[in-house]
Amino acid sequence: MPLRYGPPGEKGSFEICAGAILTQNTAWTNVEKALAALRRAGLMSAAALAACPLPRLERAIRSSGYYKQKARRLREFCRRVRKEHPEGFKRWFSATPAPALRAELMSCKGVGPETADCMVLYAAGKASFVIDAYTRRLGERAGLGRGLSYGAWQALFEAALPPDVKVYNEYHALLVKLGKDFCKKTKPLCGPCPLTKVCRKLI
Repeated sequence: MPLRYGPPGEKGSFEICAGAILTQNTAWTNVEKALAALRRAGLMSAAALAACPLPRLERAIRSSGYYKQKARRLREFCRRVRKEHPEGFKRWFSATPAPALRAELMSCKGVGPETADCMVLYAAGKASFVIDAYTRRLGERAGLGRGLSYGAWQALFEAALPPDVKVYNEYHALLVKLGKDFCKKTKPLCGPCPLTKVCRKLI
């Protein structure tokens, strides 16, 4: 997800939520293409997506992969939000404490812990540390743990960091950067990695 501090407003909050659903099991570059297609099609709003026929929505987000499943989940998410929160994303997110917001988001079909935390941190601007594949890979190789659940990884990081939105944003962004540029899934570049002096290199 792109680096953001604080709640971005109604339109921005919605776009981040849509992006969080679309980015499941795919690269962000593919999501950017899907979001651009939604904008061109005039579908970049909860109202438009809630009313959109599935075939049209599927065509628009095809680049995101698993587009049939994601189209259903995205439309269902938008329909539920419009029904249960007619006040809109900005007011809903602002009025709801982070734990309650996270729990409600996770009750939506297709929204798991990582997706919910992305929405809470980036769209609502509230502290909830995001655990992704990069974080788990770096953590395991550095010797912080192995085979931990999502909740255990999140508890580990949240216990070590102040519950601050900016800190969580930057920390997560740095982990993603490390995972992409150095701690790659195959053939990691341990030599030039900034963590080489403290990492246990459990590869």
